[in-house]
Amino acid sequence: MISHRSTRDSSSGAAKALAVCAFAASMLLASAGAHALGLLEAYRAALQNDPTYKMAIHDNEAGQEYRIQGRANLLPSLSASYYTGKNRTTISAGDFYGNPFTTHQTYSSISSDISLRQPLVNFDALARYRLGEVQTAFSNAQFSSQKQELVTRLVGAYLDALYADDQVRLATAQRDMYAEQRQVNDTMFQKGEGTRTDMIETQARLDASAAQLLEAQDQQLTARQTLAGLVGREVRSLDGLPADFRAPILISGSYEEWEQRALAGNPDLLAQKQQVEGARQQINLNRAGHAPRLELVSSISKNRSETINVIGQESVIRAIGLQLTVPLYSGGAISSNTRQAVANYEKAQSDLDARTEKLLIELRKQYNQVQTGKAKIAAQEKSLASARLLVEATTQSIKGGVRINLDLLTAVQQLYTAQRDLAQARYTYLLSTLRLRSAGGVLSERDVQEVAGYFSAR
Repeated sequence: MISHRSTRDSSSGAAKALAVCAFAASMLLASAGAHALGLLEAYRAALQNDPTYKMAIHDNEAGQEYRIQGRANLLPSLSASYYTGKNRTTISAGDFYGNPFTTHQTYSSISSDISLRQPLVNFDALARYRLGEVQTAFSNAQFSSQKQELVTRLVGAYLDALYADDQVRLATAQRDMYAEQRQVNDTMFQKGEGTRTDMIETQARLDASAAQLLEAQDQQLTARQTLAGLVGREVRSLDGLPADFRAPILISGSYEEWEQRALAGNPDLLAQKQQVEGARQQINLNRAGHAPRLELVSSISKNRSETINVIGQESVIRAIGLQLTVPLYSGGAISSNTRQAVANYEKAQSDLDARTEKLLIELRKQYNQVQTGKAKIAAQEKSLASARLLVEATTQSIKGGVRINLDLLTAVQQLYTAQRDLAQARYTYLLSTLRLRSAGGVLSERDVQEVAGYFSAR
């Protein structure tokens, strides 16, 4: 049994522990430090510095050229050539009497030419033009997907860093509380009013909390480095959610409405649809290998001393006409390429079906998390309030000799767990709303601005 004096000392220690817990709770979603990096500032920095996004920008720039390259096949081609050379001839012949003789002559030749070719009927060129349009559209859809992916990556890394900060603060407060409780146990034991069991229990919790703090600090460093890699600079402190944060309603509409949005506007699906269309145009391109081609051909050439027979003479030749090319046989390559293109088209269709199914699964997951997110946050807030009441009740029970030191340690542990779970529920809710909008194909910087408005400098 615990004596009345021992109970008073223990109650004093418990009160101090409770004060530390209250301080930890108030600091859970607050962080000291000037020049904190805000979420919107981090996003705009990532637009400038994230290597993956910069790679996507250049890839999209390259993708714009497919349209121009495809169109070039339908436009006229103009070429020019110029030649000048010095010729030396040796002529061996016989005179009237049959006597052989040799003459040498040197002269210069000049030749220039300009030619124009305009496709009139060319199914190959038409298929290449359409394929170029599709490839550029695919590049645009892919870039849109990567831009939305940057939002979720950045916000995810930002919230991970905040959660890691929370973990460090909680672990620090928990370690300090156990250290304070250990001092209380030591004092009581020296006065002969405590037990060695209380000291061992508290020391065990203190050692475990010290290890947890080290692990939390490692995770904090990793999270900060991940975020720094996105924004391109060192991250020292972050804006955080206020302690009285209440989850707003960020998403409206039924799941069916979100499914329609996703099927119509999700950039990943749009990109895959362009892949399917590109595969179809590849079939047309290969089939065009069997089709005849008709071109308008026009040229003008000017020659001087073109051969030895026209030394010193100049000629100008103007020509215009039609050129018809009819493929006859290419060893079966065209037919083989066409069959291969058909197989690739069927594969692209299957890929589209698989991506659609995967998207709808992800959409349903994020939609459910958003719908249940507010309820989870409310439940965690009640759990936190209950954990605080449990600490208070345990403290009072110790005064009455009903509870012991271990009960208080367990109650405090539950309090820290509730604080951690509440922070995680809040971050998950915010991130799920952005992921849902990304799956629906409607995520934009305005959504980042809206979410960033709930954060404030600590």
